[in-house]
Order: sequence, then C-alpha cells, then structure tokens
Amino acid sequence: MPSASTRTPRLLTLVALVVLVATYFAPIWWVSLTAPNYPPDAFPDGIRIHFHFNGVFNGCKGTVIKKNEIFQGDLGDEREDEMRLQTAQTQTLNCVHEMNTINHYVGMYPIDAGAPVERGLSRYFFGFFAAMLAAFAFPSRKAQVTVLALGFLAVAAWMGGEMLGAGRLGELLEHYRVAAGAYFNEPAVIARWTANLALALKATMAGLVVAMLVVLAGVWYSRPFSLLLALVPALLPVFFVIDYAAWLWFFGHNLHPWGAFTVKAFMPTVFGEGKVAQFSTYSYPYIGYGLLLLVSGLLLPAILLRRKAMREETGGA
Repeated sequence: MPSASTRTPRLLTLVALVVLVATYFAPIWWVSLTAPNYPPDAFPDGIRIHFHFNGVFNGCKGTVIKKNEIFQGDLGDEREDEMRLQTAQTQTLNCVHEMNTINHYVGMYPIDAGAPVERGLSRYFFGFFAAMLAAFAFPSRKAQVTVLALGFLAVAAWMGGEMLGAGRLGELLEHYRVAAGAYFNEPAVIARWTANLALALKATMAGLVVAMLVVLAGVWYSRPFSLLLALVPALLPVFFVIDYAAWLWFFGHNLHPWGAFTVKAFMPTVFGEGKVAQFSTYSYPYIGYGLLLLVSGLLLPAILLRRKAMREETGGA
C-alpha cells in the first residue's frame, strides 16, 4: 500500500492536473479601455477584452448598442420602422473589433497579430505539460518513463495530425494574414510576415518534439531530473506574465504611420491602471490566472515532498 509520502504528492499533482486543464478554457487576463466617448451606460465595463491561452475574446457580452439615429426618417411603414429599431436595440457589441479600431487610430497592430505561435500551439503545450504532470504523479522512474513516452507520443501525433494532416497550419496562417492585414494594406509585407510565421510554427513544433525527447531522456538517466516534471508547469504564471509583457512592449514600440493620431512609443500597462491619450487603461489577471496560481500552490509542496522522499531513499541529509 502506498505510504503517505507517496500518496500526498500524487494527490496534489492529480488535482493540479485537473486545474491545469480547466485553466486552458478560462480567461486568464482582462484589459479595458474607457474614454468620454464611451459612456458608462452603454459601456459599463469600458471596451473590454479577455485573453485566453488560445485567443482573444469579447469581454462586453450582454452590452447593447443603440444606434437609433441611423433609422431616423420616414420609412413609409410604421411596422417596418418599429421592427428595424428593435433589431438595432438588440445588437451585441464586439469589443475586440472596437479595441482594434481604437488601436488603429494610433498605428498599433490588430490584437490578433500578437502571440500567433503561442496561441496557435497552446493546446499542444498544455498536452505536453499534462503528460509531465501525469508522469510526476508516479514515484517510480519506470512508471514515469512509460507515462511520458505514451503521453508525448499522443501529443506529437495529435499535433502532427492536426497541423499538417488536417490543415490547421494553413488555417492559422490564413487567420493571421487576414488579422494582420485588416488595417494595413501592404500585401507584400503581410505575405512576408505570414511566411515567417509558417517557419516559426514549424520550428516550434519541432522544438516541442525535441523537448519531449530531452525530458524523456532526462527522467530515464537522472531521478532528480524528474522534479522538473512538476516544476516547469508550476512556473507557468511567471512564463505567462513575461510573454504577455513582452508582447505589450512589442505593440507599444512598433507603431505605424497609418494612425490618425501620432503618439510616442510607450509601454502599455501590464498590471493596474494607466493612461494613453484620452483613454484610461485597466489590465488585471482574471479567473484563469488564479487557477494557474492554484496549480503552482499545489505543485510546489508536491515537489518538496517528492524531493524529501528521494533524499531519504538515497540516505541524504
């Protein structure tokens, strides 16, 4: 029967694995812009968007746009007039589009142009981390190697089948081409960017497979190396903030002359409140980031307990 020193790390790791899977489907960060021309009665949360690991989504669901003025005038049919007004009053705001429009005014790239590799391959990264945690739940090296081999093989087959076999790579490139060129009418430049993205996606896919082989070999040859199976996923909150801040810097320091207003290069707010021109900005972690912190909180004691058990097995102090 497994001892308490074995059961506790396993339980913590399995719970962390479940939470990690839930994190993928939850909004991890939110950003909102407010300005005098976006009144609180129509935009109670400002122009709000939610960042997920696999994309950027509308954060203004339930907000209604009232554009009655475009239907003013004598349409000659009172019932038709009433019907069209009701249709306008039930339209839902798309805050991703609104945010892109605002960014365009200062020469900033559309939001979907950011982190295309991370978002496009995020599901496979999570599969990689999930396989690592599933293996860490087992204390023996043989079981860890077996679980890793099966898990990594499944993730590699999934990635190759979807990206190359099912054409998902082409879909990602087309989405990027359309998003990056939405306000930037330079087909030759967009084509070059898209080609670079294709290369980056393929290189990252190959890198992920290499990482799988390195982890598998590391666990096979070194028992202490197995602690990285939990430590790397435990550091995801740090990795996310670094990547998020880096892309914000990119957006704020790569402005283009297409904008109607000229602003100096700036660092968008990573955490807290800021000010850009007449806009107030808000940027805060959301549900998914709290789940990531929970994953770390579960894995860190599991790592310490597993490390203690390993030292006791080898007679270390």
